[in-house]
Order: sequence, then C-alpha cells, then structure tokens
Amino acid sequence: MFKFTKWNLSDCLFQTFFTAVLFLESMHSVANTNLTNSPAPISASIEGDVMLGGLFPVHQKGESDIPCGIINADRGIQRVEAMLFTLDRINKDDSILPGIKLGTTIFDTCARGTYALEQSLEYIRASFSSLDASEFVCGDGSEAEAKYEPKTVAGVIGGSYSSVSIQVANLLRLFKIPQISYASTSAQLSDKTRYEYFARTVPPDNYQALAMVDIVQFFNWTYVSTVASEGEYGVSGIEFFQQEARSRNICLAETLKISSNPTHEEYSQIIDKLLKKTNAKVVILFLREEDAKGVLDAASHKNISGKFTWIAADGWGTQQSPVKHNELAAEGALTIILQATHIPEFDDYFLKLNPNHNKRNPWFREYWKTIHNCRYADEVSPRINKPVNYCTGYEVLSKSKYRQESKVQFIYDAVYAIAHSIDRMRKDKCRSYSRAKDCHALNKINGELLKKYILNTTFNDGYGATVKFSKQGDAFGRYSIMNYQLNRSTRQYEYRQVGSWVNDLSLNIDNIVWAGGTKDLPFSRCSQPCLGDEMKHVGEDGDMCCWVCIKCQPFEYLKDEYTCKDCGEGRWPYEDRLGCYQLEEQYMRFDSVYSIVPLVLSGLGVFATLFVIFAFIRYNDTPVVMASGRELSYMLLSGCLFCYLMTVILILKPTSITCAVQRFGVGFGFAIIYSSLLTKTNRISRIFQSARRSARRPPFISPKSQIIISTILVTLQVIFTIIWLVLEPPGTRLYFPNGKRDEVILKCRTEDLSFLVSLIYNIILIIICTFYAIKTRKIPENFNESKFIGFAMYTTCIIWLAFVPIYFGTLNSFQVQITTLCVSISLSASVALVCLFTPKMYIIFFQPEKNVRKLAMMMNSMHRKTVSDASQTTCSKLNNSIDAHNSIDNSNSPAELIRLNVQHFAQKFNADTTETHPATEKDSLTSL
Repeated sequence: MFKFTKWNLSDCLFQTFFTAVLFLESMHSVANTNLTNSPAPISASIEGDVMLGGLFPVHQKGESDIPCGIINADRGIQRVEAMLFTLDRINKDDSILPGIKLGTTIFDTCARGTYALEQSLEYIRASFSSLDASEFVCGDGSEAEAKYEPKTVAGVIGGSYSSVSIQVANLLRLFKIPQISYASTSAQLSDKTRYEYFARTVPPDNYQALAMVDIVQFFNWTYVSTVASEGEYGVSGIEFFQQEARSRNICLAETLKISSNPTHEEYSQIIDKLLKKTNAKVVILFLREEDAKGVLDAASHKNISGKFTWIAADGWGTQQSPVKHNELAAEGALTIILQATHIPEFDDYFLKLNPNHNKRNPWFREYWKTIHNCRYADEVSPRINKPVNYCTGYEVLSKSKYRQESKVQFIYDAVYAIAHSIDRMRKDKCRSYSRAKDCHALNKINGELLKKYILNTTFNDGYGATVKFSKQGDAFGRYSIMNYQLNRSTRQYEYRQVGSWVNDLSLNIDNIVWAGGTKDLPFSRCSQPCLGDEMKHVGEDGDMCCWVCIKCQPFEYLKDEYTCKDCGEGRWPYEDRLGCYQLEEQYMRFDSVYSIVPLVLSGLGVFATLFVIFAFIRYNDTPVVMASGRELSYMLLSGCLFCYLMTVILILKPTSITCAVQRFGVGFGFAIIYSSLLTKTNRISRIFQSARRSARRPPFISPKSQIIISTILVTLQVIFTIIWLVLEPPGTRLYFPNGKRDEVILKCRTEDLSFLVSLIYNIILIIICTFYAIKTRKIPENFNESKFIGFAMYTTCIIWLAFVPIYFGTLNSFQVQITTLCVSISLSASVALVCLFTPKMYIIFFQPEKNVRKLAMMMNSMHRKTVSDASQTTCSKLNNSIDAHNSIDNSNSPAELIRLNVQHFAQKFNADTTETHPATEKDSLTSL
C-alpha cells in the first residue's frame, strides 16, 4: 500500500510499532465486541467522497488526570463550524471538484498533544483495517456489519497549538498524510527534514517575533522582560525574539516561563519577579490564551494597573477572555494578530445555528448551554427544587455574545488550499474517468498531494488574502498591531488597530493609549548613562546595551567605557579618569610637627646625657662617681645617648641603609641600657646575699667582670638582630593605610609585628631587672642605687605597656606611629637617665660637701641602731671593709687591696647579726 522510499531506520521502526499497536487493538476490539469494531470517538462529521480530517481544541485543557476541561467557545466551536462552513461552500461550488463531495471527520484535541495523538490514530486506522464482513457470521446466521468503519483521509486540517501539531505531524508523516495547520506558528515546524508533509496558512513565530522586536526598537526600549508559555509555541517564539533582540542591543531583564500546568501561585510569582526589575516597564508575552489570562489575573489581584506595558503575541491577540475583569491591568497593551479579514457570510451562518438543527456538531449543544447559561431538561435532576433556566434550543445568539474568531479566515484558506490541490490533482490524473469518483488516485491520496500540489498552490481567497506557501510550507507574515484602550465614546474597553507589519512596521502612534490611560510614552531602558568615574558592566548574557554602572575604585582609571584598570601602586588617576600620574611618596619630614616634637625631646636627652657624661668625667674620682660603678655608668649613659640619637634615624627617609640601622639601633640601644642595669642589680643582689651568709667576696663583681657580663648580654641582642636582618633583608615598601591608594607611604620593609618580636629580648631584660630591683629594695640608701633602679624599672614597664597598644593602634597613621616610637624610646632613656643620675648630679653640684670619703664613712654610722658593742664593732668593720672594696674596685688601682679575715668577720658577723634588729642588717651593707 505504501512505498517505503527515502525513509530512515527510525521511520520504519516507528511505523512498525504503530502497525503492531493498531493490529493488536483491532484484534482486541473484534474479540470484545462480538465481531464489531470499537465505537468511534466523538466527532463532527460530513460524509463525502474524499474525506478530510480536522483537529480543533473544542475543549480547554483539563486539570491533572482529566484530559478535557470546559468548552472552548471561540477557539473551539467557531473553528469547527468554520471548517464545516467552508466545506459547505466548496461542495456547492461547481468550479472546484465538480461531482466530488468533500467530507470530514473532526476530533477534539482538548489542547493536549497526547490526547490529539490518540484521536489522530483514527485517521490512520483505515490503512490497517481490512475487515471483510463475509468472513463473519452472526449468531442468527446473518452477515455481520461493522458498527464503525474508519475511512482514509486525503489530509488533516489542524492542529491549533504548535505542541499538538508537532506530535500529530510526527505520526502523519509516517503515512504520508498531508497536514495543514491554521494556527500553529512554531518555527520548528518549518524544518522540512522532519516535517516534510506539514504546511500552514499562518506564518511562523519568527515573523511575529521580528515584528515585536521592531516595535520595541521603534520606541527605543532597550530593557524589557519576557514571559513565555512552556511548549513549542511560547519557547520557540520567545527564543527567536531574544536572539533578534540581542542582535539589536536590546537587553532582557527577566526571561520567565510558565509551566504546562500552572497554578495561581505561579502566576503571582511571575508578577513578583517582573516587579523586581523596576526599570523594565515593557513585558513581551508569548503566551497561550489561558496563560495570558492567568498573568493578567495576578496583576489585577496585586493592584498594579499601569505598571507594565504588555507587548503580546497572537496567543492573546484580540481575545476577550484574558482581559475580562482585567481591563485596567491590560490597558495600553499592544497585541499582535495575524492580519485576517472578517468573513460576513460566516457570521450569518453561525448566528443561524441552533442545537435543534445542528446535529453534525456534537459539541454545539454544550456550547449553547454555556453561552446562554441554561440547562437542558434531560440534564436536570428531578430532586432539584431550585429554579433552573432551561435551554429550548431556540434562544437568540446575538452579536453581543458572539464575535468572529481571528483564525476563521485561516481555516477557510486551509480547507480551500487542500481542495484546490485535490482539484488540480484530479485534473492531472483523472481525465480518463467519466466520473471522478471512480478515479483510483482520489481514493489513495498520499504525500504527493502536498509536495506536488499544495506547496505550489496560489489563489485569492476572495477576502483580500492571496494564499501561497514558501518552500518550507509557511505562509508569509502579515500582522495587525492592536492597542487595548478605553473607547471615550462608549466608555468600553476595546481593541483598536494602530498599525500593521508586512515585512516592516507601520504605526500610528497618535492613536495609541498607554498603560494608565496616558499618552506619554513609557520609559523602559536598561541603564542610564554612566558618570565619568563609572564603567559599564555588561551582564553575562553579553547584551552590550544593558549594563550596570559600577563606580571605579578610587585608584582606577577608565581604560574604555567597559573597563576600569588599576593605575598601579604609587599612581593615581586624573580627574577625568583618562590616565594616571605618579603619587608623591610620603615619609617623615623634619619640618613636620610630628618630627619636631620627638626631635626636641631627643635633643634635650642628648644634651642631658652629654652633660652627665662630662660631669662624671670631671668628677671621675669622687666617691659618688666611684661608688656608682663608673664603667657600667658610662655604658649605661652610652645606651641612653644611642637611644636619643635613634630618633634622628627613625625620622630619616627610609632606605635600605636607614632601615637596617633602625632595626639594629633600637634594640641595641635598649640592650645597652638594660644589660647595664641588669648587671648592676644582679651584682648588688649577689653581694647582699653573700654578705648574709659569709664575708667571702662573691665572684664576678669586679668592674671588668661587670663589663664582660654586660657585653655578653648586649652581644646576644646583636646576634638576634643579625639573624633577623638575614632572614628578612632590609629594604623599603609602599604602604597604603586602610587601602587608601591615594596615600602612598614609604616605609621599611618590616612588618610591625616582627618589629615588636625583635624587642622581646629587651622585654626579658626589663622583667629581670625589675625582679632584682624588687629583690634589693630594702638595701640601705646612702650610695645604694637599688631603689632608684626599681623606680626606673617600674616607670619603664608602664611606658612599654602604654607604648604597645598605642603603636599598633596607630598603624594607619605613620606619622603618629613613628612619633610614638620616638617618644617612647626617648622616655625610656630619660627614665633611666633621670632616676639613676639625678641624685648623683644633685650631690655633685648642690651638696659637694657630701661627696667626700669621710662624710661617706659618717653616713654609715648615722643608720646604725643602739645594739651591743660587739655587734656594733663587727658591723662597722664589715661596712668599712665593703666601702673600701667599692672604692678600690672603682678606682681600678691594683695597689689598694682589701684584706679581710673572712673567718673572723664571717663568724663575728653571723653571731652578732642573729641578735640584732633587722635595721642593723640594712646598715651592714650601707655603702653598696
């Protein structure tokens, strides 16, 4: 029956599958229906010599498991009647198919692809049905008659939705049955490698999308949102719009999709997402009629009338259902409909119909009931006591309840296109037959009808349209642009034509009323122009016209309008952001107040230190100087002098040399001071402790030993510093406080924390010094320095405890930080200088009479208490011996040697002191 030429393997497998399914279904039906076929689905039909199929969404899509919903008055019933009306006209016209009657079998698709596919199986069932009634005999011996015998169809008119047509086309192509759609606009159906037997009297969505892009560009809208219905119609249409929009630098704020079975909550979420894009006032809609209604319902519910300007495809078109009760939300919408001409004859035909006479349309009774809001008597339960509006079938179908649907002309053209094609084929192949009915070619019409005749058909439909098809089977694009607005005269909202699109756009903007009833053009732009210090940041979708103005960082310049570039460290952009200049490096200046204050303190400290040094040199042989330990005193004074001089080094411009000197000098100066003090306090403590146990002289208390000990302690600091310099070589770096790149500070390449770590050794020295100062605090005064050292160490601890938080708390102000460091170093040196040397300077200059050895000896006796004579004699001898020891040690004269009878003095001292008052013990070391 069929020629399997040029078919691929999948086609063969698919047909084999359907053959098996239909064969099994037929056998099952025969077995269960007593040799009768299964009853035919509900259909509208006209008997004829040549049959056509018809697929229309008589009912809307049902919910969940229910395939069909309520009656679809306009898109369903009107379209069915439009095909029946057209067939009546063709059958009455002797100029086309004379002697041949066209018939039809029309099925309901319920707007579902799967349901439509099931109904379409009836069109191919005849290809597999070969029942011979003579082969079956009834129980009474009579010949069996088939209750329903399917007929082959020459072609199918439909479907409506693209998703329906795609599934049906995939089935019909296997059996080379031509299909002409009156409403499916998916661009996918133009692919003749997949849908070679499909044609349509409407243009594909890419034309419609092109018209919508032209509208957006015409009004200079560069920022729009899109909402599409799930499925071939919405997705393919909106994808082409997005592709074309991007090519014209039109930005897309939101690209939303509505699922196949949306809820009210989903529609509400769509509106919420659109509202978030405050600058996108224009919304492109590629929606099914029911989705358009859902979106407008949600907009009305949220009371956002006038917020958006809708640009809608023909899914909304001029339908009344989306705008019903949503007039304010829909006002100002521009909708696109296929340019169609009103057919007055169809109005006359349709308005005369009633359910009592229209028996060929099984759904007309349901339509009538819905339109007139009545019920038939046989549908009303006798138990219902409420008043019921009964249908008589003779109600008047007025124009207030009817308006010709926009696809009527396209159905009319589709039926006429296939009729003209069959007529041309009849003339070519049936000339030898006296009766066209006997022509075998008309009984076995296949895909040749479409390829050879339908695609080459051109005719004028009599209503202003020339019907012809492209090589892809598409009609050529022609659209009307409608504006939903309030009629000032009737005070009713209506669709008014304000333009058209045939290859290019033509608009009458004076007739357009925008959202909110205004004549002011809506503003829908993605972004405002950026300021001079801002760059355009394009989104990931790459739309160059849609950007976000991002302020460049203060240290960046505009390389181009889309790029901010870092000037680099130490550079800053000009005012116009077109280039950069070199920033001046900041460092401590000698003329700054931050430098003057520490320099003054440092200068005073240097002067005071030098004064003490000169005084010590001048009075080098006096008891005060000698008793203080001249060598350690000079070492301590040199440490103070070094610390004061470090202020100048710290203020100098940072270089590799100055940075190395700073890192070495700060710790080195402190190490000299605190190593000297530690040696002093340790010596005093050891002498004191040794004297309590015996009169034996403690080891390492000579001046030379003290210098060696101090030098060793200082050397440790030097070693640590050298290791630090090796591990972290000195140098300079640019520092930007708080990320302020406009402030470039030249600093040493040393972290502040590592600088503090480098002082840990000195902190340890301070802690040990403080410990010894506390330990020796009860030693008698006279020439003893323990209490002064203790006071100096207490003060130093306070200074250092205050210094650390201040230093690290001023990291972002290098001037305050360096000033704090300089002042802290000077104060530390000053504390040692003042506390240890002021008493000596006072005696030297203001009480010189006390700076004699006799007075020193007398001062020893002033602190003795009344005790036994033996004890007094012993303590006096021990004190005088120790004083002599200090004098000999400090004079560095090897000729003066103290000869102590260790056993005698130790035994005598121990025996006496055990019975004396503690004050006497203090006096025993009065000259330390």
